[in-house]
Amino acid sequence: MLQDSPDQAATRPEPVGEANAFERFAIAAEHIAATPKRLTKAAILGEYLTALADEDLRLAARYFAGSPFPLSDQRVLNVGGAALMNALQATSGVERSFLQAALVQQGDLGDVARQVLSEGSSPTLRLAEVEKSLAMLVETRGNKRKVEVIASLLQQATPLEAKYLIKLMTGDLRIGLREGAVEDAIARLAQEKVERIQWVNMLTGDIGEAAVLARHGQLDRAQMRLFHPIKFMLASPVDTFTEITSRMPAGFAVEDKYDGIRAQVHVAPVSDNADPLLHGVPQAGVRVALFSRTLDEITPAFPDLVEPLAGLPPETFGTGLILDGEIVPYRDGQILPFQALQKRLGRKTLPEDLLREVPVAFVAYDILYRDGQVLIEEPYQARQALLASLALNPPALLRARSQQFTDVAALDDEFQAARDRGNEGLMVKHLQSPYKPGKRGKDWLKVKRAIATLDVVVTAAEVGTGKRSRFLSDYTFAVRASEDDPTLLNVGKAYSGLTDAEVTELSNWFKAHTIEEFAHGRVRTVEPKVVLEVTFDRVQASKRHKGGYALRFPRILRIRDDKPPEDIDTLETVRKLAEP
Repeated sequence: MLQDSPDQAATRPEPVGEANAFERFAIAAEHIAATPKRLTKAAILGEYLTALADEDLRLAARYFAGSPFPLSDQRVLNVGGAALMNALQATSGVERSFLQAALVQQGDLGDVARQVLSEGSSPTLRLAEVEKSLAMLVETRGNKRKVEVIASLLQQATPLEAKYLIKLMTGDLRIGLREGAVEDAIARLAQEKVERIQWVNMLTGDIGEAAVLARHGQLDRAQMRLFHPIKFMLASPVDTFTEITSRMPAGFAVEDKYDGIRAQVHVAPVSDNADPLLHGVPQAGVRVALFSRTLDEITPAFPDLVEPLAGLPPETFGTGLILDGEIVPYRDGQILPFQALQKRLGRKTLPEDLLREVPVAFVAYDILYRDGQVLIEEPYQARQALLASLALNPPALLRARSQQFTDVAALDDEFQAARDRGNEGLMVKHLQSPYKPGKRGKDWLKVKRAIATLDVVVTAAEVGTGKRSRFLSDYTFAVRASEDDPTLLNVGKAYSGLTDAEVTELSNWFKAHTIEEFAHGRVRTVEPKVVLEVTFDRVQASKRHKGGYALRFPRILRIRDDKPPEDIDTLETVRKLAEP
């Protein structure tokens, strides 16, 4: 057993009831949250998981990974913050204004639930009962009915259980434990290498199944299960070509970096015994699914890609195919600006005229699986050779051009050529690199080169998310109307680039220099005195901001303590940067 300090032992609840009690899950989560030590977190989790029967182990592993359902399962809760707030208000009887103020203070509705709910009868919830309630929530239609289901569940829970029920429904326990830590704990329990657990989790799309297979020494039984998203391999940014030479002295591959939506495509023949909860849609005897970089299914948003994917020659995909690539707006052999694609995003329905106005293409630049063979451990060159052999269907399905170089001197011209083709920059890839799901390393490098920087002043600050949910960390910024007109015109919003210490310092300053508060303090207009230097990818026309322009992918480079607001850039500078 792990030993706590006397203070910790005095404040932590002791587990009671059966091993499958949800209270035990909540208590284990509390213990994990209380320690910053990774190995201690893993030990606490391992001790808890050991006591569970297989089916409860399956559920608990998923829940600790932050998801009520496996990735291979298309179900989503579709529960927003407003519904959770309404359910908590109905359960607690506390005024909504108090709940909102507490949320701003604590930054997490689960913590608020524990604060406002009263201790009732003894805990009765079991892990399986939580699973049934969450499944019921998926099937429930209408916000009012969803609130009733959530409130009913909270009424059965102790304050501590309610805390983690709400966290689970939001998809983040926020206890310093991510899926990788759960994989590590499972590996330690089974005395296996964590890479084997990661491999099985990737194949099956279900960390719960990986946990059960590991317990029984049956990891070798795991087989690739299509139609669940595999985590995307990520690239590291570089500003110069020097690092490419040192990292890849024997040569490297170069591709355009596309300005679109990263997507993963799954294609396979329709199976007679297919799981009804499987992702994707059937089309002419073939099932097709598309997933975003956030691992969400986006198939309904791109119906014009389903037919050409389903129409691939059967020999192209065999028993199944997984491609990595980019969805871009595309017409007459040209990639259109990203803002054209924005017209299609966030819409529940896509009228035919919009589909005609903004046609899209899927540009494939990697292959992860084909006809029973998992390819992610094959070197980049081998994967590219196989990708080049596929019969894709232009113009909807394209293959990225991959070129090999040995001298970085040629990349300046290639970078400009990529920009002239309407793309963001270049991707540089190690010729022998495997595909590493969910990893950001130096085998893939991205060269974007921000086109410029601007000096701007912060006009509003907003409470952030995650570990910055207690700080004002998202900043709306403005430029001057002109050299002679000091009117401030907003042109963007940024939240990345600063250290935690800088965010803390700015947050305290903005709280002390607030002009007006909105949303119970979550958003504040502030005295326009803090100057930031921001970089970005491009400037585009926008009705979102009063200045008429918006910066795409802005990032804070530094705080300009040396520059007064009177010296920030003007709208004229922004306008020039927006010119083609």
